[in-house]
Amino acid sequence: MEAARVRPRVLRCGASAALVEVADLPDVLRLYQALLTHRPQGVVELVPAARTVLVAFDSAVTGFDELGATIAEAWDAAVESELEPGGRDTAVVEVPVRYDGPDLAEVARLTGLDEAEVVRRHTDNDYRSGFCGFVPGFAYLTGLDDGLHVPRRVEPRTRVPAGSVALADEFTAVYPRSSPGGWQLIGHSDIELWDLGRDPPALLAPGTPVRFVDAGGGS
Repeated sequence: MEAARVRPRVLRCGASAALVEVADLPDVLRLYQALLTHRPQGVVELVPAARTVLVAFDSAVTGFDELGATIAEAWDAAVESELEPGGRDTAVVEVPVRYDGPDLAEVARLTGLDEAEVVRRHTDNDYRSGFCGFVPGFAYLTGLDDGLHVPRRVEPRTRVPAGSVALADEFTAVYPRSSPGGWQLIGHSDIELWDLGRDPPALLAPGTPVRFVDAGGGS
């Protein structure tokens, strides 16, 4: 018999926001999709994270208790309809990658694979943006092959070039701008992930399906 799902816990977060705690990232995406599709009255922003969804609301339109009840109803409806996590109705974003990253050989060593197999597994899977953070446009992509789960570097770099394609733990990502970072770098892409002239500015907004494409020039 399937174990019962853990119900979300809705916590106050200041005067005009609620922090909704759920069991795991798939449940984050499930709840986020439900609230995005049928946005409760008064909600002005939804911010998913690894285990939470921050729900900002207009206190002149709705109250915390009313919002909490609406969130619970949305969750129950999502579970009852067996809503799949993520499900954002957008086209797949293809990310062309040159697999020539400085940590590709180390990733191959850590995983026991050769470099070509690392590339094959990275391009074979379908990904979805789980949440954004760290710097604007940085999307934590879920769906990484179990065999490519590797730890962060022991010594983070003080500067990771913009466009670096990276792995860390259960996630893969593309650095949208030059910044410090401790992920393992396996390649590089010229795709523009953050553009203030675009709506939304983040190309890989939460729920967006993603696929990596080998653009050649690597291993």
